[in-house]
Amino acid sequence: MEKINIFCFGFGQVAKYFIKKLKAKNIKINLTVTSRQRTCQKVFDGIEYNSFQFSQDSFDKNLIKSLESSNYILVSIAPINGEDIVVKNFQNIFVGKKIKWLTYLSATSVYGDHKGEWVDEKSKTNPTSATGVQRLKAEKSWMELAENQNLPTQIFRLSGIYSHENNVLKRLKSGDTKIIKKENQFFSRIHVEDIAEVLFKSLEKFKPKEICNISDDRPASSEEVILFGSKLLNIEPPAVIELKSIESEMTRNFYKDSKKVNNKKMKEIFNYKLKYPSYVEGLRNIHNDII
Repeated sequence: MEKINIFCFGFGQVAKYFIKKLKAKNIKINLTVTSRQRTCQKVFDGIEYNSFQFSQDSFDKNLIKSLESSNYILVSIAPINGEDIVVKNFQNIFVGKKIKWLTYLSATSVYGDHKGEWVDEKSKTNPTSATGVQRLKAEKSWMELAENQNLPTQIFRLSGIYSHENNVLKRLKSGDTKIIKKENQFFSRIHVEDIAEVLFKSLEKFKPKEICNISDDRPASSEEVILFGSKLLNIEPPAVIELKSIESEMTRNFYKDSKKVNNKKMKEIFNYKLKYPSYVEGLRNIHNDII
């Protein structure tokens, strides 16, 4: 693959793992990112790059030149006040540009509650949370833009992300977690390394205007995962509390949804075998690295 110009709207853990994957595969890149912080030059994993200030209210106009010259674009910024700020500010920049790959990272919260049943990309989207509603609205704005301007756009609906930096083992060790009891409660998860691998594979196996779930094989309750993590750490499981006793509205809303996310389309399109097919393999790997 020739040297690519990649522009990351947002530079969180998924984007960083993706860039590390590109470097590991010896792909030469020119990297530009955005951040809410002031514009500056930085270095990540030995790669020098420009980080341009971009927030809901303002952005550094100098980023436009870099965006115009970029042919690979990753969007991982969440919508703000129900609006996708990338589409809002830059949709006209994409007109007539030779973009080869544009990926918007959404979330499986767009499905809402399916009473513990399986969902796939054809399932009804009926989000119950404010974030899910906003994500679905953002997806539609990207698909409209893709259609109107013939942009090569794909949408990845990510399940709950965990990584070496953010995982239940860390929360258990810090005492910052509880077992919340609720029957028939299922969540799907995905290790950030698997997301990065699928993003990499999509460079060659790109399917424009497609929506794809990115999830592992084994949906499970948070209780199941916490108990497994406690066993790995050889500690007593945390206290069990009832959902109705939770004060945080955000947490209560999170537990409204119960679904199992089907990943068949991901595996078929990208011919991908998960590195971490479930939380078991993922947490064991994390645990092996921290002991």
